[in-house]
Amino acid sequence: MNATTAIILGGGAGTRLFPLTHHRSKPAVPLAGKYRLIDIPVSNCINSNISRIFVLTQYNSASLNRHIAQTYLFDRFRHGFVTIIAAEQTPQSKDWFQGTADAVRQSMRHVETYRYENTLVLSGDQLYTMDYRLMVEHHRESGADLTIATIPVHANDAPAFGILKTDEDGVISEFHEKPSRDDLAGKESRVSAEMEAQGRVYLASMGIYVFSKNVVRELLEESPDAHDFGKQIIPRSMSTRRVVSYAFDGYWSDIGTIKSFFEANLMLARKKPEFDLYNPRMPLYTNARMLPPAKIENSYIVDSIVAEASLVVNSQISTSVIGLRSVIGNNTTIKNTVIMGSDYFPWHDPELRDSVEGPARPGIGEESYVEGAIIDRNVSIGKRCIIKNRDNVDHLDGENFYIRDGIVVIPKNATIPDDTII
Repeated sequence: MNATTAIILGGGAGTRLFPLTHHRSKPAVPLAGKYRLIDIPVSNCINSNISRIFVLTQYNSASLNRHIAQTYLFDRFRHGFVTIIAAEQTPQSKDWFQGTADAVRQSMRHVETYRYENTLVLSGDQLYTMDYRLMVEHHRESGADLTIATIPVHANDAPAFGILKTDEDGVISEFHEKPSRDDLAGKESRVSAEMEAQGRVYLASMGIYVFSKNVVRELLEESPDAHDFGKQIIPRSMSTRRVVSYAFDGYWSDIGTIKSFFEANLMLARKKPEFDLYNPRMPLYTNARMLPPAKIENSYIVDSIVAEASLVVNSQISTSVIGLRSVIGNNTTIKNTVIMGSDYFPWHDPELRDSVEGPARPGIGEESYVEGAIIDRNVSIGKRCIIKNRDNVDHLDGENFYIRDGIVVIPKNATIPDDTII
């Protein structure tokens, strides 16, 4: 698979994931207590024996750059790399990336310094496991110029995606960008018997593409005004190129909103999650921190993930994700909550720790109650606090907190004083 080069799109400003993207880009958002979203496509590439990986970034990329530099170090014998390509002004372009297609267009001069047969274009903010070798093999056997990974969805979900219609050979004949629920008649495609029985007969684009050599450059040159793959490049390509669907029927989540991020994390904490963190053949890679194990003292924990170096004291935790170095104080209750953890321990002298940002004592104070919330990195919640959307508010900007999709979000480095009720 050295003949395949991967390009991972770092995404735009990530406004729908605010405030999680206030200090970082979307691919750098923490996931499942110890990972970051960028680890998903990079791990899939490594597990698929694709070792030349470019990550295109533009917004808030400092933490993403640092994570990639610390994590993905290939040995000199493999000649692989994961490298950042940041938006830049050049003699050919004075503008920053204007969209997914424009990002690839401006970056091709770096990609084409290496030999390759296929270009694999991926998103940096999705949760799924895929062996890309199977998709590339399907691309080659079908004689495609462009292959689009698709996933069958229900009619109620179809309006959120670009919907493709295929013929009997899997060739894409139509593309409809986010059609309305009332405009789906005739847009069904042939799917497996299992998917048809579930009513999942509409093929949604996953934003995962395989281009044959030179095809991506040719398509971008033919449409210099086109900035987006889904809205412009893909529909225009169907009349001049052989565009084929690669049907994927595993778990896949597009983590573009606070709600989807929250639900994906809590899904991982269930007894039988749809995404398998424990798959030995498709491991998920991340920064190899040298941390002590989690320590649990006289607590009740059910259907939850507790990451390394956490300390839970005499507390109750249910259906939650507890991130690295989380400290949960005495007699505290955590329900349906994602806690991202901390970059340092609360008992370390602030004058001696590496990190200079954030409160002196991150963690959840004793006798506090947290439910239906996302607690970002390095947050300090005081004693006897109550954090719960009791009034079922959908959207609100408060002091040191936000509510999005009914979920309370405490932003990075925030301090919530003792006895606060949210």
